[in-house]
Amino acid sequence: MTVLVLTCEEDLTADIVVSTLQDLGVPLVRLDPADLPGRVALSAEYADNDFHGYLKSGERMVSLGSLRSVWVRRPGTPGARAAEQSAWITAEAEQALYGMLTSTQARWMNHPVAAAQARYKPWQLRLAHRSGFLVPATLVTTFPAMARQFAATHQDLVVKSVSGKHPGDPPMVLPTTRISPDTDFSGVAAGPTLLQQHIPKEADIRLTCVGDHLFAARKKADPEEVDSRFAHQGTWEPVEVPDAVHRSVNSYMSAAQLAYGAFDFAEDPDGAWWFLECNQGGQFGFIQLETDQPIAQAIATWLAVEP
Repeated sequence: MTVLVLTCEEDLTADIVVSTLQDLGVPLVRLDPADLPGRVALSAEYADNDFHGYLKSGERMVSLGSLRSVWVRRPGTPGARAAEQSAWITAEAEQALYGMLTSTQARWMNHPVAAAQARYKPWQLRLAHRSGFLVPATLVTTFPAMARQFAATHQDLVVKSVSGKHPGDPPMVLPTTRISPDTDFSGVAAGPTLLQQHIPKEADIRLTCVGDHLFAARKKADPEEVDSRFAHQGTWEPVEVPDAVHRSVNSYMSAAQLAYGAFDFAEDPDGAWWFLECNQGGQFGFIQLETDQPIAQAIATWLAVEP
């Protein structure tokens, strides 16, 4: 049976897992949905109470009935390289591809429906509460009065993007920024604003969950840097996962119906881990390179299991 890898052409992280699958002798097909239609072709027949489908990428043809798993790593937008690009072609290609794939019995890392829900940061925060994590007090609002009241209560705040990267071309990374309680909050009326209690950090924690396996890494925090993505000093080192965090991660992943998740935590001076977010498609290559944790091996092993 075959593993299907959906990712873009240049993805070094995917390359590591693909190489590991090849070492395990597991058949695989790698394709980018951006090449449909064109380099990627498909066909499916629904008749006589049965379903038969095929995908072709380059010279490789695979029966959808032979798929054991689908890894959604960093796929392009269907139709993005079509000879005649349009919103219509994109919608048709996306419906056809993912509609066919979700008709199979393959395991997903991660299923598109679960992945789409998991991207909503406000939803993440509520699920984190229910899973037992420590979660900083957070407000998402367009009411200036609510923002002022929240700032008066919690004093030390940061402001974040609700959605993540700005959809520019190229996309811009919007940094987490510390603000004072006497900030003029009238601007929040222009668009939803996420305010969050600032957690003084001793360290940043990245916890990668692959199925039942947890890989946690710790990097000492720069006290002057609020957003660790812009802190270049320090190295990641393996760290044990506290039992309470382990239980909460299991609860979160089960409720979210995810097979893979990259959790970010802030470790406070008392050693407590505060939930910041869970990226259902987060990078792991840099952690593996610095810590030698076998994350790619764990992903490949999960993908190789037959349904």
